[in-house]
Amino acid sequence: MNMLRTAALLVTLCLGIGAASAQPAYQPPRTPDGHPDLQGTWTNASITTLERADRYPSTVLKPEEVAEATRKHPQNVRIATEDSANTPATGLLTGKDLLAGRGYNAFWIDPGDKFGVVHGETRTAWITDPPNGKIPYSEAGRKLAHAGEARLGYSDPEARPLPDRCLATGGRTGPPMVNGLYNNHYQIVQTPGHVVIHTEMISHARVVPLKREHEPAALAPLFGDSIGWWEGDALVIETTNFSPYHAWQDHPAYLSATAKVTERFTRIAADQLLYQFTVDDPAFYSQPWKGEVAFWNDGTRIYEYACHEGNYAMDGILMGARVREKLGLPLDQANDE
Repeated sequence: MNMLRTAALLVTLCLGIGAASAQPAYQPPRTPDGHPDLQGTWTNASITTLERADRYPSTVLKPEEVAEATRKHPQNVRIATEDSANTPATGLLTGKDLLAGRGYNAFWIDPGDKFGVVHGETRTAWITDPPNGKIPYSEAGRKLAHAGEARLGYSDPEARPLPDRCLATGGRTGPPMVNGLYNNHYQIVQTPGHVVIHTEMISHARVVPLKREHEPAALAPLFGDSIGWWEGDALVIETTNFSPYHAWQDHPAYLSATAKVTERFTRIAADQLLYQFTVDDPAFYSQPWKGEVAFWNDGTRIYEYACHEGNYAMDGILMGARVREKLGLPLDQANDE
């Protein structure tokens, strides 16, 4: 009898422990058509970068390494030491900034000051495959990239990248969408037939129809032809048919006209989105590569990006190039002086 009671007690304890340890899965709010509500303003501001920096041996920091790595991160050191006394009135570039080739001092940047956390892991890189956290360029892909960069000249405005022309910025706009020095907010709006992702940086909007067929490849929009659909609670966006001009547009990863980028958006908490992507482009890379990015709601809104108001950068770039031509100097340094 005592053995039966002991066995029953053990079963009860096991069941109790199991019930206590089982956490109910997060249930996102839903739109009237029943899909997860991804709407709102999200940010991926972080000192985590697309690729793993060589100073980190791994793409994941151990818990005991996080505080020190955060304190020593170059971006945090710069903000804490170089420009801490600057204000909007005195926040002008210094000689040190110019020698470092910077267009801004630290007062004006807002990159985030923490590493991204995905699946409870503190990440030094958003890339998860390859496991080394590096973009897997093929030898042919590197040669193609160098040849393309050489074509970005100073002969006319259309030879300059899109950010110089205040049209868009590849890294924030995506795909894939990665963080930068500032303006890392995105606003998502849903309807039953479309999803719009409004990027704070240069105020670009990706309008994604929820359908299964792409437009004819001959159309080749600059940022590709994006279509979306739902797989369970995940929004999937597939982008193909990129413009040949896209490859050289201020993105840390090149994409050819035949590339395919697949993105997944999953709301995993009231203030968190999990953003996953796969880049498949044999023209540049030796394998498809993948990443995960943490997006969260920090309670702020998107601000206006008025790029052209009082912006004389393009005139300065082109005039500087003409001066260098007259002096017989190389144009690849036209922005340095």
